[in-house]
Amino acid sequence: MFERIGDAEWQIAPSGAMLVPAVVFADREMVDELQRDEAGSEWSALRQLRNVACLPGIVGRALALPDVHPGYGFPIGGVAAFDVKDGVVVVGGVGFDINCGVRLLSIPLSADELGERAGLADALFAAVPAGLGSKGSLRMTVSEIDRLLREGAAFAVGRGLGLPEDLPVIEESGCVSGADPETVSERAKQRQFRQVGTLGSGNHYLEVQRVDELFDPAAASVYGLDAGQAVISVHTGSRALGHQIGQDYLKIMGEAGRRYGLPLPERELACAPVDSDEGRRYLSAVACGANCAFANRQVIAHLVRGVLADRYGVSPSSVRTVYDIGHNNAKRETHDVDGVRRELIVHRKGSTRALGPGAEDVPAAYRSVGHPILVGGTMGTSSYVMRGTPDGMRRAFGSGVHGAGRALSRKKAAKKYWGEDVLSSLHASGIELRAHSLRGVAEEAPGAYKDVERVVAAAEDAGINRRVARLRPLVVIKG
Repeated sequence: MFERIGDAEWQIAPSGAMLVPAVVFADREMVDELQRDEAGSEWSALRQLRNVACLPGIVGRALALPDVHPGYGFPIGGVAAFDVKDGVVVVGGVGFDINCGVRLLSIPLSADELGERAGLADALFAAVPAGLGSKGSLRMTVSEIDRLLREGAAFAVGRGLGLPEDLPVIEESGCVSGADPETVSERAKQRQFRQVGTLGSGNHYLEVQRVDELFDPAAASVYGLDAGQAVISVHTGSRALGHQIGQDYLKIMGEAGRRYGLPLPERELACAPVDSDEGRRYLSAVACGANCAFANRQVIAHLVRGVLADRYGVSPSSVRTVYDIGHNNAKRETHDVDGVRRELIVHRKGSTRALGPGAEDVPAAYRSVGHPILVGGTMGTSSYVMRGTPDGMRRAFGSGVHGAGRALSRKKAAKKYWGEDVLSSLHASGIELRAHSLRGVAEEAPGAYKDVERVVAAAEDAGINRRVARLRPLVVIKG
């Protein structure tokens, strides 16, 4: 079934209803695991990838990155691009946590200068609301919610929650264009009134980390990262609003697909033509969800700055946003396809933008090397900063890995691990964990994920992403 077409690159030729090949960036062992999963389970990332390759208007090839695992219809770690005239927009290609992503903050202290970390963990746990249904202190009216959905991170900055200099180093400057709050249901807005500035639960986290090793010192210098430095990663998304948008439009797009007579390999890939009222409204709602997520991470960064100022006397302006980037999005982009520039809607689910050197949408400060890719690992191993490459622009629509990728479902992880044991193990290795749910700790146990070292190595071997720095966790805040 698989043909090896490059280092860490494998292709499944079109068959049946597939319109384009399916390509997997992975090492040999990962490919074998994916094939075993397909043979032994109905919930298969490979089967989902082949189904994506059947969708109308798909361009080039359906892609799976090394962290791929099954999702809702569309695999997590999947990328697919669709022609803006003849293609479709797919709810499952974005998912229910719109613009879930990572913000990386650099601290003007070395990791050693943080001193005793238990108190820092307690202070961050108290300052940043986390957990299922958590509520923040920012209260908003309906009109203010609408402004937030249009303005994104700039709305929070305008309220004194963050710094203007944050905005240029956020993807899309923290505000995706085309966001019309009228395309978002009142139910979605009601669910978000008190959730801006909250971490949430599941795989979301806040981590204090040490820059453990530099692999690309020149790029690290451009990003302002030094070995031994302390940094903080914030991983969360659009919270209940994004989830409600996904629920609302799954039904809308399912009905639209039937009305337009779209051939769907499975119902979970509900979609509508890009050039349709439903398609345009969904893309607008996704932009609203993305802006909500940018604002959410902006407010959390403000709360983190307050803790650091209280504990270490550092000024908020010295806690610098390195970058903020999402990994559940559908974006209008222009790419070279078989030598022709084409306007596309690129779906990245559990995949991040990885625009390489010279790309127009990269912040000016980073254009010489491409913007940072922020790759979440596990709370017991490491995370990575990577960057895009010209090959990645050509072969992967400028996309990159977003994390380690799950090896076990949350249900299986909760049966295999005990939260107390995970907590003790992390503490023994010098990692301070604070969490609202021990079951959640079990679900997020390091062993529930793939080996992040193999994931980033496969992306690098494939030539689509390059390692810049490894980040080791010191303090972890979970829902």
